[in-house]
Amino acid sequence: MNFLKKFKRSHSKEDEDFLISLKRILGYKPKNIFYYKKAFTHSSVKEIKVGKPYNYERLEFLGDSFLDAIVASFLYKNAPLKDEGYLTQMRSKIVSRESLNRIGRDLELTEFVKSTVAKENFGNNIYGNIFEALIGAVYLDKGYEGCHKFITKTVIKPYVNIKQLEGKITSYKSVLIEWCQKYKKTINFDAYEDNANEKRNHFSVKLSIDNKIISKGRATSKKKAEEIASKRAYYTLQHKIENKSKMLINPKVQI
Repeated sequence: MNFLKKFKRSHSKEDEDFLISLKRILGYKPKNIFYYKKAFTHSSVKEIKVGKPYNYERLEFLGDSFLDAIVASFLYKNAPLKDEGYLTQMRSKIVSRESLNRIGRDLELTEFVKSTVAKENFGNNIYGNIFEALIGAVYLDKGYEGCHKFITKTVIKPYVNIKQLEGKITSYKSVLIEWCQKYKKTINFDAYEDNANEKRNHFSVKLSIDNKIISKGRATSKKKAEEIASKRAYYTLQHKIENKSKMLINPKVQI
């Protein structure tokens, strides 16, 4: 009796469809569907099994840990001459929330999420959170080797190019602050609430360098608004930030 026939006898049509979708994403037949169903259960579903909350959050923690370890191993082997600081920075770029959200979005993981919250109201990080939970489920179902293969297939092979990552900026705010400190410039982020009759709170930020407004940003949190403003300021000043030799020759050049 093949696996699918056994599965059909003991599971619902909904579970059968879920299995087919999982096989497309994972590339193999799950041994224990319980882990995967849990990985796609949102915390808004108030369900208790075996005396514990039944949602993806604990699996997310587990998956995050193995993702870090497996990516660290990959970098250690593929960048043998680089120091700890370089390896840490590169790992942060690979496993950044932005990167994981992109992977989760590309895999269309939210299509399988069980939740009492409407999908359009999911936070931006739901994609990465579910992806990490899925990694945790893979580890519990297939062990370390299976987890390693899954991360290699879904993260490293399609998304990791070390040369390209070296030039990737993960925090424009940090780049600007470092540049301003180096060249004795004063940077300021002026944040204020800007709801504009919207249901969700919004914040606007004015970014100034040496008391001159360079850019603005608006988002649902101060941190996001600051990063948006920083990214816009970076591209406004990119030729000055990247042209280090010119700045060293004439450090008093004005914005």
